[in-house]
Amino acid sequence: MEFQLTVIEEKDRVGIIALNRPKVRNALNSQMMDEILCALWQFDGDPDIGAVILKGLGPAFCAGHDFTELSGKPLGHIRQTFGKSVKVLQTMSSIGKPVIAAVHGIATAMGCALAAGCDLVIASENARFQTPGVNLGFACISPMAALFRSVGRKKCLEMILTGESIDANEAERIGLVNKVVPTEKLEDTALELARNLATKAPLAVQLGKQAFYTMADMEHNQAYAYAAEMISINADTEDGQEGIAAFVEKRPHEPWQGR
Repeated sequence: MEFQLTVIEEKDRVGIIALNRPKVRNALNSQMMDEILCALWQFDGDPDIGAVILKGLGPAFCAGHDFTELSGKPLGHIRQTFGKSVKVLQTMSSIGKPVIAAVHGIATAMGCALAAGCDLVIASENARFQTPGVNLGFACISPMAALFRSVGRKKCLEMILTGESIDANEAERIGLVNKVVPTEKLEDTALELARNLATKAPLAVQLGKQAFYTMADMEHNQAYAYAAEMISINADTEDGQEGIAAFVEKRPHEPWQGR
């Protein structure tokens, strides 16, 4: 695919997806979402990539959907547009590589969902998060699907029903953001975290991420049974056995093999 609305690059075993519609604060249209999906699949299939960063170019992270693709359109078209954005969220959680959002400026509506849908979020001090749909006549229901998996139920409903924005520090307090940093340090901090993740045993990262999202929707005892099985499978891998042996023998582990 030719990437026109995103900038895709690789740096130190990190794949970077930069939203590149700065004049409209990186509003999501169908083409941009196709490019994000393609880049995610591309990086997931590349053994030389250990983590992915999603960021926005220009004054903001992402302002949500491009309403010019929704205004006056039939239900089928609207359903297809929102379905594609949900597929982006599903893909970010289902690929084996950790995805980090580097958020500056506004992250509103589906832009807020993009942040919430990433595995980890680093935010600059000037970042603001909002699900303002109720102010426009329809609730941010699809963003809510990502948001309530990151923050508490009451805070999620407050954001959805009031449409008011929160700043980066409040987003960190409620669990939407992992870390808030000065704006000038945002990209370096996200890249440092991504580089760190890229050094970990890749199969352990993949299985750990898969188990996290699978257990999130399981009944209590079922989650424990699943956890016991998954950690057993992981410990039985080549990397798992090498890590155990290195610990027992008090030596550095050999390079991870991803198997």
